[in-house]
Formats: sequence, structure tokens, C-alpha cells
Amino acid sequence: MRRTLSVILGCLLSTAALVPADAGGPRTWRVGPDRELRTPSAAAAVAGDGDTVLIDAGSYAGDVATWTQDDLTLRGVGGRAHLRADGEHAQGKAIWVIAGDRTTVDRIEFSGTTVPDGNGAGIRQEGTDLTITRSWFHHNQNGILTGADSASDIVITGSRFFRNGAGDGQTHNIYVGAVRSLTVTGSYLWGADTGHELKSRAARNTVVANLITDRDATASYSIDLPNGGRSLVAGNVVVQGPSSENSALVSYGAEGLTGSSRLWVVGNTFVNQRSSGTFVNLTTGSDATLRNNLLVGPGDLASRDDVSARANLRVGLRSFVDPAHDDYRLRAASSAINRGATVPKQWRPRWEYAHPSGKDRRPVVGRVDVGAYERR
Repeated sequence: MRRTLSVILGCLLSTAALVPADAGGPRTWRVGPDRELRTPSAAAAVAGDGDTVLIDAGSYAGDVATWTQDDLTLRGVGGRAHLRADGEHAQGKAIWVIAGDRTTVDRIEFSGTTVPDGNGAGIRQEGTDLTITRSWFHHNQNGILTGADSASDIVITGSRFFRNGAGDGQTHNIYVGAVRSLTVTGSYLWGADTGHELKSRAARNTVVANLITDRDATASYSIDLPNGGRSLVAGNVVVQGPSSENSALVSYGAEGLTGSSRLWVVGNTFVNQRSSGTFVNLTTGSDATLRNNLLVGPGDLASRDDVSARANLRVGLRSFVDPAHDDYRLRAASSAINRGATVPKQWRPRWEYAHPSGKDRRPVVGRVDVGAYERR
């Protein structure tokens, strides 16, 4: 009798994991090796608009999917759900092709994507609006690749992108097409293979409180905004490695301005480990304002002399707590303390990067400090 009750209860729990009490509303689907839906692709075949898919932590080798539903939440539970391509791909494009609108991806790890045309991605975004949180993308030809969609907003926070790129210079850790906006905060980008750490053609770009570093890689630009756009680059630590294939850390408008030409670069810590370089490379016609940035290593602040630049300070490595381990918080004796200029509210860095992939509120302690961190 007890065994019979146990079997019945197990069946009921399994069914409840698939269909909630209100079968007419959004459903929550559970995925895992010990569940009725063993793989994310199985959930992609049955989920509907507005549903939530909870994927047990663990490795899902060779499982790829196309998501066509709108308003989906796809979340790893108990840790990250690791999707290893293992030679597979959806539509010759990615581990996940997301064709639905307003998708949220949380705590998912994507690795190892290669496709015949050399442009494979962890995620290929084809729908409108995508939010990425607490997720990892590594050893893919592209980390994330999006198409052009003037109504789409891409938001990435608390995530890591590393060792992506096919070595051809056309594939990158993050590559966002001509969307309405891109926001990247509290994230850790490093080690792109020949391509850029971050490339965006968005009409508006907000890149705030990230650690972006080449390490030993042959990455090109750390931040590439090839078509300009109304952009804020603020509160980041950006380290160009000695093997970088391009001498500029930030590039703006290199392929021609197609929209707004307004760029604010505020409160960043820029480190150039090459023998020469330019911290911010600006195309003709760009309207750039550079405030309160710390410069470490050789090179000019900007490629043009007619930019609005104030309170940008060059310092040595002794100004920082532990630069060998990417800890660029200020020491008490740093000359950057209380040396900053006033910046309009909408352009101020309100966050600081918190390793390994997070962000903290930047405090107000007297006059603003120069660089990515405020000395407590």
C-alpha cells in the first residue's frame, strides 16, 4: 500500500512540475536528467507564450534549440545549466536561436559553438528584446550575436564572456547589431580571439561598471561602437593587453556615423599594456566628452585634439590595490582622490564593477575621485 501511494505521489509531482493549477495561464516547465523533460530542447517543443522554463544545473551536451515563444523566462536552478554544443547547432547558427520577443535568460552557460560559416553563437537573437543575467558565454565563435531590429533593447548584466571568437577578426565576445539600445553592466569580458571584446551598432549604448580585459589574447578594440550612437561609457575598468591587435581601447564611429554622434566617456580606468596606443579613437564629426578618466600606460587620451576633455589623469600602477589581479580600487595615497570634475547627472557613473561579475552602488565621498572607483 505504501509503495502504491509513493508511486501515485511521484506521478502527481511530475505532472505538477509540468502543468500548474491554473492550466489556462502561463506554465512552469521543469527540465533535468531525472525529470519528464530531460533537455531544454524538449521544453522548447512544448512551452507556450509567457511560460517559465526551469533547467536543473548540470551539463546538457549537444542539446540545441530554437525558441519561438514570446515572453519566455529561461532559467538555470541550483546553479548554471551548461549547454555544451559538442558539434551541434540550431539552424546552423547557435546553441539557442531565440526568435520570440521579450526573452529573459538567467544562469545559463553556453560553450563550444562552431558552425560551417564560422559565425556560430551561444545565442543568436532574432526576436525583439533580450535580457541576459548571470550567464556565461565562452569558447564560441561569437558569444552573443544579434540581428538588426530598431525596436529591440538588449540588456546584459552580471554575466561573463570569455575566449569567444573564431580568430578571423569578424567574431567577438559580444556582437550586437543595429538595435534600439544595448545596456551592459556589472559584467566581465575578457580574452576575445582577434575580434572585439564588445562590438555594438545600437542606436543607444550604455556600458557601465564592467571589467573588460584582453589578458593574453589578441583581441582588437575593447569597446567598438562602429556606427556611433548616443553612448555612455562610464565606470569601467578597461585593460588592453600587450598582444592586442589594435592600439585603441575604445573606438567610436570607425565605420561611419549613422545616428547620434554624442559620446560621454566618464570615470573609467583605462590601462594600456602595449608600447603605444590611443585610449579613445574618435571619427570626424563625433561629439565626445571625456571626464574623470584614469589613464595608465602610454598613449594619447584621444585621437582628436578638439574634444571636450577635463580632469583626465595619468597615474602609475602604484595608485591601485592589486592591479596584477585586476583590482583597480584606489589606494589611500593615490593622486586620483578628490580630483574629479562635476558631470551632469544623466552621464555620471552610478555603479562600480564588483568582481567576478557584479556591481555596487558608487558612493559619494566628498569630491568625486577620478577613475572607476570611489575611495571609501
